[in-house]
Amino acid sequence: MILANIVLNTFSRGGPIMWPLLLVAIVAIVTVLERIFWWSMIRLRRQQSKVSEVYSLLKNGRIEEAAKLARASKDPVMKMIWWGLNHHETSLQNALQVAAGFELKQAGRGLAVLDTIVTLGPLLGLLGTVTGIMNAFHFVGNEELAAVKVSGGIAEALIATATGLALAIFALIPYNYFGRKLANLQFDLETAATNVELLLQSRGREIRLGPPTARYAEAASPER
Repeated sequence: MILANIVLNTFSRGGPIMWPLLLVAIVAIVTVLERIFWWSMIRLRRQQSKVSEVYSLLKNGRIEEAAKLARASKDPVMKMIWWGLNHHETSLQNALQVAAGFELKQAGRGLAVLDTIVTLGPLLGLLGTVTGIMNAFHFVGNEELAAVKVSGGIAEALIATATGLALAIFALIPYNYFGRKLANLQFDLETAATNVELLLQSRGREIRLGPPTARYAEAASPER
């Protein structure tokens, strides 16, 4: 209860700029929590052993079995392989690129929001600093109100600045973390795509498994 009163008191002393800062903070928290949940689900779905099994099947020319095994998986790498093996409108390379692009788009969701917050937080804090100092100087010269109002304006400026910087720091850490996770997933997708192409080229085979049963977006996990 005491802590809540301190927070509310500090918030009210931060001035009007605290409201947009609060909105930005809510967006940041929701985005970070959503990304944590998404990456946790991806970690549970990764099936490196099955990816190796698909490579083995492709190496032995058992393409239909490899496609069937990949189709049943929710691993983003396996789903990319499945789409590549079941393409019919374009080349294998293009089909793999389309599927990898879809997965990377899902993985990169929210990074632009966090990147914006890293920049926007300090700017809003700076705006609060300016308005707080302006309020402080507005009462300079009035001996009755000067001491209280000037100190209140300075407090408003400092609170807004600190809040904006705290928001930027809060968003920067998960931004870099999720960016690294995205880079790792991109590397895994590119590596898998290259391996599939090399294995099929080494067999000198064309992929003709018939049209896929659904578009790739529909084949993606419904939990997305």
